[in-house]
Amino acid sequence: LPERDRAELKRRKLLLEVTLKSYWICKGSAFSTAVARPETELTPEMIATGSWRQLPFKPYNFSSLGLPPACGHLHPLLKVRSELRQIFLEMG
Repeated sequence: LPERDRAELKRRKLLLEVTLKSYWICKGSAFSTAVARPETELTPEMIATGSWRQLPFKPYNFSSLGLPPACGHLHPLLKVRSELRQIFLEMG
C-alpha cells in the first residue's frame, strides 16, 4: 500500500501493523543429548587414583553470599518488654 493509504487506514483503525520475529535454532558443535553433571567435590579416592585430572569440575562461585547463620536470640529485657506490651494491648 502507498504510505498515504496506509496512514488513512491506520487512522480509521482498519489496519493493524504486526511485526513478526523468527529465530533459527541449529545444533552446535557441543550438542549432546546426555546431560553431563560436573563434579562438585574432590574426594580422597579421586586423589589416590588420579581420576580427578580427567573429570570436569563445577566452577566455584566466589561472589555468592551463602546462607545466613541460624543463630541468635532476643535479649531477656526485650522479651519482658514485648510480653508487657502484649498484656497492655490485650487490656486495651
